[in-house]
Amino acid sequence: MTRRLACAVVFLALAAAPTAAADGAGPDPGLMQGWTGVTTAGHPWRYVTLPAGAQTVLAAVRRSTGRIPGWRPLRGTWGVPMVAYDGSVGGLSRDGRLLVLAQWSPPGNGALRTTSRFLLLNTRTLRTWRTVTLRGDFTFDALSPGGGTLFLIERVSRADTTKYRVRSYDIASQRLSPRVIADRRQAGWVMRGYPVTRATSADGRWVYTLYQQPGGYPFVHALDAVGRSAVCIGLPWHGVQDILPSSRLRLNEQAGKLWVQTYRGRALFSIDTRSFWVARAGAGASGTPAALLVAPPLGAAALLALVLAFRRRLRAAVSLVRR
Repeated sequence: MTRRLACAVVFLALAAAPTAAADGAGPDPGLMQGWTGVTTAGHPWRYVTLPAGAQTVLAAVRRSTGRIPGWRPLRGTWGVPMVAYDGSVGGLSRDGRLLVLAQWSPPGNGALRTTSRFLLLNTRTLRTWRTVTLRGDFTFDALSPGGGTLFLIERVSRADTTKYRVRSYDIASQRLSPRVIADRRQAGWVMRGYPVTRATSADGRWVYTLYQQPGGYPFVHALDAVGRSAVCIGLPWHGVQDILPSSRLRLNEQAGKLWVQTYRGRALFSIDTRSFWVARAGAGASGTPAALLVAPPLGAAALLALVLAFRRRLRAAVSLVRR
């Protein structure tokens, strides 16, 4: 019974994110409370946030045993930031020393948030090292490998909540850079889309996110978390994009390839991670240059498919745990 109750709490916490997105939350997938929390390769701990009335409990779970030797209450509603609608999360530095949590403060009536807050915590003590408060509507995107730079998604339009910019925050100087991180080959620095899934290089430098773009082709946003730059890689998609919400990214660093594939493993596109050229699966060496392309509008149907796919995967996971 205890296990079923825990699953129910997790389901409600996660279900809130796509529901909000359907009402206009744009590129923000929301926060995760409970469930799997966040960890990184080789790190012995997993960090989970749990709702506790007007507070949030942050717990450190040892991955090898499942034991919780350390926990700490936090005032307010905080969670592990989700970075894509497939349940991908972020917030833990590559060395496992810094944890970033985001505050849950959904905007009302489609308005943009006026203030955004993040907690930077020491994972050894679980104590808050610093609180980052920014004017505007910001959500977590990524951390640099050394944990010195916080990359953020800034929503910029109330009329079109899919529009956003990528910004960087220097943690040491406590300063939000005025420079927008964008592909310099683009005509504009404001982007549009919903994050579907994510893959990150082993050293944490390259962060690849697959976006569904209303009114345009899907694209992969390749963020250089060390050089503070980005490349947008347009995918020459034809026809209805119903399969896109269930797509995955698979990175083969030895081969220098990033694959866009279905959740069953069927390859759709391959991307050369050095030249950023795109080839259809089985198309040989021919490809398409990295550029944002334009296609007929997809409208709300594409977003609805994205949300429904997320919920189906969530229900399947909850059913598996209950068994």
